[in-house]
Amino acid sequence: MILKINNLSKTYPNGVKALDNITLEIQKGMFGLLGPNGAGKSSLMRTLATLQSPDEGSVVFEYIDVLKKPMDLRKSLGYLPQEFGVYPKMSAESLLEYLATLKGIASKKERNTVIKQVLEITNLYDVRKKYVDGYSGGMKQRFGIAQLLLNNPKLIIVDEPTAGLDPAERNRFLNVLREIASSNIIIFSTHIVDDIKDLCNDMAIMNGGKILKKMKPTEATKEIENQIWATNFDREKLEEMEKRFLVLSSRYNDDNSINIRVYASEQPAENFAPATPNLEDVYFIALKNYNKIDT
Repeated sequence: MILKINNLSKTYPNGVKALDNITLEIQKGMFGLLGPNGAGKSSLMRTLATLQSPDEGSVVFEYIDVLKKPMDLRKSLGYLPQEFGVYPKMSAESLLEYLATLKGIASKKERNTVIKQVLEITNLYDVRKKYVDGYSGGMKQRFGIAQLLLNNPKLIIVDEPTAGLDPAERNRFLNVLREIASSNIIIFSTHIVDDIKDLCNDMAIMNGGKILKKMKPTEATKEIENQIWATNFDREKLEEMEKRFLVLSSRYNDDNSINIRVYASEQPAENFAPATPNLEDVYFIALKNYNKIDT
């Protein structure tokens, strides 16, 4: 199972180039697309979900030419956008029954079986009689996964699904994705580094409509080993430090001092100590290098 994206570009009528010659190869498992808001992630997700057409390029899933035969892909596609609406005053069970009928599951017995399965997978079976519009944010997102699983999709696209969820809801939602990732391609778009680190076996960093870097999260930090340094100092010196060093991130300590992490090939100054690289460092380095080129 493989998704091949080649030279995909899209410029909107207002002149914004949302996709700039995107080329990716995505295999079975969880693929994380990491980037800041406005990076072009949603434009790529919508294009792959056949909701908009690119100006140029190609997308092939298995043997389906997605841009020429979008309806063929939709039979194997599950899509969860950033925000989706639900019908008011309908229980999860009733709404899934309605959606399963729309998706062509004609047999009542088959619908009942599938609905029970997806409710159990998403940990919603015990609340299946409750109105979906009264669900919490995390429960609604899990319901979103339940509805897209009705047609047993092989390609699943979820766009910024953990934004706004509290930590407990986020963990429950990510656990659902873990459970279904082994037999599908799941493309998971987010601006939250921890989502990728905890979940994905492959990833890419995106900004300005471009893929800046593609790698496995487990291997991402190897190329910056011995190049991350940290120190604490008075908060008034932050601006000075940002002028002198390539500061990746900064955090306040309990005593109101600031801890900064810096990217440098050798010790930047005497008061810096080596720090263990993490995925967040890789992400910020990619963004800062892109901003240098862009400016």
